[in-house]
Amino acid sequence: MLNNIKSDRTVWIIVLLICIFSLLVVYSSSNVLAHKFRHGDTASFLFKQFLVIAVGFGLMIGMHFINYKYYSRLSQLAYLCILPLLVLTLVMGKSENGAERWLDVFGFSVQTSEIAKLVLIIYVARVLTVKQEQLKNFGVILLHLILPISLVCVLILPANFSTAAMLFVICFVMMFLGQVPLKFMAILTGGGLVLLFLFGFWVWKSPEDFKRGETWKARIAHFFHIDTGNNITHDLTKNSEENFQADMAKMAIANGKIFGVGPGNSIQKGVLPQASSDFIFAVFVEEYGLIFGVGLIFLYMTLFFRGIAILKKTDKVFGGLMVVGLSFAIIFQAFINMAVAIGLFPVTGQPLPMFSSGGTSILFTLAAIGIILSVSRRSAMEKEGKGGELEAA
Repeated sequence: MLNNIKSDRTVWIIVLLICIFSLLVVYSSSNVLAHKFRHGDTASFLFKQFLVIAVGFGLMIGMHFINYKYYSRLSQLAYLCILPLLVLTLVMGKSENGAERWLDVFGFSVQTSEIAKLVLIIYVARVLTVKQEQLKNFGVILLHLILPISLVCVLILPANFSTAAMLFVICFVMMFLGQVPLKFMAILTGGGLVLLFLFGFWVWKSPEDFKRGETWKARIAHFFHIDTGNNITHDLTKNSEENFQADMAKMAIANGKIFGVGPGNSIQKGVLPQASSDFIFAVFVEEYGLIFGVGLIFLYMTLFFRGIAILKKTDKVFGGLMVVGLSFAIIFQAFINMAVAIGLFPVTGQPLPMFSSGGTSILFTLAAIGIILSVSRRSAMEKEGKGGELEAA
């Protein structure tokens, strides 16, 4: 069977391994949610995770068979569709943990920012390809890149600041790799940093102006051990569930040591409300040890470098930019999640790709990998075709 796979086999193996460990750890870490919502039935969470992964794998397989060039045209229509979805999420989104990030569609909760992330990366890759000869015109960059990127990020920001910031950085990296002139990149970098500073200052001084302003301020204050003198923020900083989780996650990692306490034997999973999602890496290290924790990091790193290898094998600009954008998005999100778990980054709410429990995140991450494999498959087929022509000649 492996001989019939024309796309990168290493990527298939890595994704399969990550998903297998996901099933094991989600089953182990979902006991808190199971007792809270399902009368202790952890099997239902295992079944749900298995079902989502199975559907995601089907999506990945299907998308890897499609010629990736079609995604270029589809991204234009998808971009126009995602904007009203993001607006609807802000207006009538489903609230969870204080953030309106989910939209109910036919009875299913959909995290629209995950869809927007995939769509925007493909859209930016298309624009950088189609407008390649016009990138020396700053007006073209503002109209066709900065405006569409900023519009999506601004619509995501109120409910999910970390995703908006991460997506902007990913698109910025793609612009750099897409040969946007360095002088324009310098201007955009300077302008972006100024706007970020002004926005941060505004949130810090008047958090009540934003729906999640107090939460953002409390996370930063807790991370840097700042006493703001504000009773509301002080209470959030000291006693919030998020900060409690951050402290418990560090204890779980410390408890795991080198070899872990064994599968299913995590102690902290019983006190971590988000043990199966945002802080699943901490439970994984506690149960399987630092060795497996480093192994998981190695899998994500290898996935990224396989993306770079696919990039080098394709001579098409659109395919290459799409692969590097999607690969970078996956590893960037993975590292942010793990950095939060070990206390190197403030709490963000970013799931561990293909590992944390959930629906939309897993489905669209596997869809992204399907697109990456589509580029790999097409490149291999073109190489075989050229080889056949040479042999016939």
